[in-house]
Amino acid sequence: MTTTAVTTTPVVGFERVGKSYGSVRAVDGLTLALRPGETVALLGPNGAGKSTTLDLLLGLKQPDTGTVRVLGTSPREAIVAGRVGAMLQSGGLMDEVTVAELVRLACSLHPRPYPVSEVLARAGITRIADRKVDKLSGGQAQRVRFALATAGDSDLIVLDEPTTGMDVTTRQAFWATMREQADQGRTVLFATHYLEEADAVADRVLVLHRGRLLADGTAAEIKAKAGARRISFDLPDAPIDEERLRGLPFLATLDVSGSTVRIQSTDADATVHALYGLGLYPRNLEVAGLGLEQAFMMITAAEEAKSTC
Repeated sequence: MTTTAVTTTPVVGFERVGKSYGSVRAVDGLTLALRPGETVALLGPNGAGKSTTLDLLLGLKQPDTGTVRVLGTSPREAIVAGRVGAMLQSGGLMDEVTVAELVRLACSLHPRPYPVSEVLARAGITRIADRKVDKLSGGQAQRVRFALATAGDSDLIVLDEPTTGMDVTTRQAFWATMREQADQGRTVLFATHYLEEADAVADRVLVLHRGRLLADGTAAEIKAKAGARRISFDLPDAPIDEERLRGLPFLATLDVSGSTVRIQSTDADATVHALYGLGLYPRNLEVAGLGLEQAFMMITAAEEAKSTC
C-alpha cells in the first residue's frame, strides 16, 4: 500500500495523552503516530480504551493531559475542513428519510463532496436508495453509515466496528473498497472485534490494554511478539493422560478434545521432542505460528497477569 516518507506530518499524532473518568484511567499516556496510506487496526479487550481513543481523535472528548493532532491541526479543525470521515457505532440514523436523501444531505455538508450516485455505488446501497432508513437491516444500516463516512474526499477515515451485521460477501466487498481508499493515499483506522479482519486487512496493528499501547507492528510482528507456536496432533491409540501432557516443557496452553490435542508452546521444538520422550506417538502432527487472535489473547493475558502480581 501507498506510504510516504517518514518526514511527512503524521495524519494522527497522540503525545502522552491521558483521559480519566473518575478513578478509571481510560487512556494512559498514549503516544502514537499514523502515516498517510496506512490501514491500521485498533484492537483491545473491552475496557481497553478503544472508544475513548477514537472519541479523542474525533474531538468528541478532550484529553486531560497531552495533545492530539490530526493532519497538523486540532481534531475539530480537521473535521470542519472535511478532512476526516467517521463511521461510529454510537448514534443512530435519521428516521423517516430515504437512504438517498440522507446520503445527499451528507454530501451537501461536506466541503469536498463526491457525487451522490458515486457514494451510493461505493457503499453498495444503490438498490436500496429509495428505502426508508428505519426499514433497513443491521447490515444495510452499517453500509449507510459507511456511505456517510465517505461522502467526500477525506484524508482520514475512522471506522468503529464497521462490519458488524454484514454477511461474508458484503464484508469482502467493504474491505476491497477500503483497500482502494488506502491505495489512494488515505489513512484508514478501524477498531474491530473480528481479529481475522485485522490479520487480513491491516498494514499495522495497535493493541491497547487499560489505556496503554501494548503492541504496535504488523500482524506478523504481533504474532511473533507472543513468542509461541501452535502444536496439534492426534493420540488415537490410548487414553490421553492430561497430567502427563501438562508436564511438557514450555507449555503455554493445553486443550484436549476427544483424541485431538492442541498446545501452545513457547519452544515448539523442545515440546515436540519431549512429547516423543514420553513414549507417545502423535499422528497428524502440525506445528504452526499463532493466529492473530491467539497472539492477541496471549499478549493481553500476560499483561493482566503482570498487573495482578
